[in-house]
Parts: sequence; structure tokens; C-alpha cells
Amino acid sequence: MVKEWATVVRWQKGRALLRYGSSSGCGSCQANAACGSYLLEKLGPKNIHQLELEISQPLQPGQKVEVGISESSLLRSAMLVYLTPLLGLFLGGLLFQYWVTDQLWVVMGGVIGGVTGFFFARKIAKYWDNQPAYQPVVLQIGLPPDTIKVLQQE
Repeated sequence: MVKEWATVVRWQKGRALLRYGSSSGCGSCQANAACGSYLLEKLGPKNIHQLELEISQPLQPGQKVEVGISESSLLRSAMLVYLTPLLGLFLGGLLFQYWVTDQLWVVMGGVIGGVTGFFFARKIAKYWDNQPAYQPVVLQIGLPPDTIKVLQQE
């Protein structure tokens, strides 16, 4: 299960809008200067994402919620996004290689196959969007931000 903590932006009628940022495992090791992931994280923009989920328990803005999705569905989604257009590119180029001898048409066949693979992946992703295995689930709900109060004794 891939897990991420998110912050509640709003909760209305059983639907919660959650905000989470991209997290990186960098920062804890000593190879910061030589690590490509660390450098890309420093160069790139800080991404903030929003997610709307159905949560029946009332939540307050600022409250933390742990959300998770299974690794298998995440890997299948990644394979769909990356491999389907790539497979279409190779198949399109291969088919045009057998039909015509001009290399420009072979390249165009590859591009057409890649675009077709992309649209095929979008169609499958829309189907998967309604499947429960591909939906994020709430794992934990943290305490509301105003629950804990620190009292100082003198």
C-alpha cells in the first residue's frame, strides 16, 4: 500500500477535499550533492495536488488524513500510461515498415501508432476510474487541529 498524508481543505455532505504535496525520500542521506533525485526535487516546482474523496466522518479544515492506494493498481496504471503509447509507436512503425519503403512514412506510422496507443490508454483509464481497486482509500484520520491544547504550568 502506497500511503500519503493529506490535509483537509473542506468537508461538505460526506465529501472531503484533500490537499497533499509531492513528497520525496531525499533529505535524510548524505549523498545530496551526487543524487539526481535530490537535484531534480530542488530544481522542480513544489507540486500541490488535490483529491476529493467520500468520507462519512465529519472533518475540519486543517485535519490530517492518511490516504492509500494499492501498489498493484499503481503499477498497472503506470504501465498503462507509459507502455501503451510506446507499444503503439513500435507497432505503428513496424506495420508501416512492411507497407511502404519510404522512411518518412515509417516515422509517421510510428507517430500515428503512439498517438493511437495514447488514446487507447485514455479509454482504459476511464474504465479503470470506476473500479474500486483503483480508488484511494482512507487509512487513518488524525485528530482535529483544535483538539490538543498545551497548558503551561507555572
